[in-house]
Amino acid sequence: MTTDPGGATAAPPAALSGHGLAFRYPDTAPVFTALDVRIAQGSVVGVLGPNGGGKTTLLRLLSGSLTPETGEIHVDGERVRRGRRALNELRRRVQLVFQDPDDQLFSASVSQDVSFGPMNLGLAADAARERVAWALEALEITDLADQPTHLLSYGQRKRVVLAGALAMRPSVLVLDEPTAGLDPEGVESLVQTLEGLRAAGTTLVVSTHDVDLAYRWADTVLLLNRGLLASGPARDVLADPALLAAARLRPAWAPAAGRALRAADLLDPRAPDPATPEEAARLLDLDSGG
Repeated sequence: MTTDPGGATAAPPAALSGHGLAFRYPDTAPVFTALDVRIAQGSVVGVLGPNGGGKTTLLRLLSGSLTPETGEIHVDGERVRRGRRALNELRRRVQLVFQDPDDQLFSASVSQDVSFGPMNLGLAADAARERVAWALEALEITDLADQPTHLLSYGQRKRVVLAGALAMRPSVLVLDEPTAGLDPEGVESLVQTLEGLRAAGTTLVVSTHDVDLAYRWADTVLLLNRGLLASGPARDVLADPALLAAARLRPAWAPAAGRALRAADLLDPRAPDPATPEEAARLLDLDSGG
């Protein structure tokens, strides 16, 4: 947050925004008719909703892989103009990573795949190699550089695709279900890695069906169901059972646990809801048998 000259707290500037977005696929009802969304710089924004509710469509509109029928996309406050050059610049600054890594992996080795984007920017070979090395280190897969992509595990392939996006040095990473198909340990490892990227200044837009993950990780959320149902702080929006029901999502665990613990007089009314079962156990001192 920033402070204006009068001393009031001002919202962080928008890294990415959509204004009056309308879109429909051929021979279908509109997905969006006049959608407004705002992604604050340096934040983690969760995008939630049912299948068919428009999550992936929104991500593709924001990243330039779909063009809205009407409306505008802004990056760092500047309107993205029509035309190949403007679209290429949008795609450089806003990188979309699909849910299935096999949709984006096509090179024989990890280093070749990660270097594809930087080489297409026309960078010198030394500059491209520096970007590849940096991206592999950031995703903690330097040891995989020479591995054939077809021999990688699913989680490793996810990281390679992320490294390829990161090597483009985008200001915004747009991730479609990045934790889908990962086991719990893989989810936590990936979230920690993404948090490192956020700490370094990358804005993250993450679609997910995992309400509990969004509750504990996202700063703000966009709740969609062929239109915007709600937007705001994650822990406010995702604590509303009626909104989640409208988005065909199950209730978040943390607010329900917090209500139950307070009803049993086991949690201070002023304390935040425990975001995970492990955090609830620590609050109750169950780990030590207290």
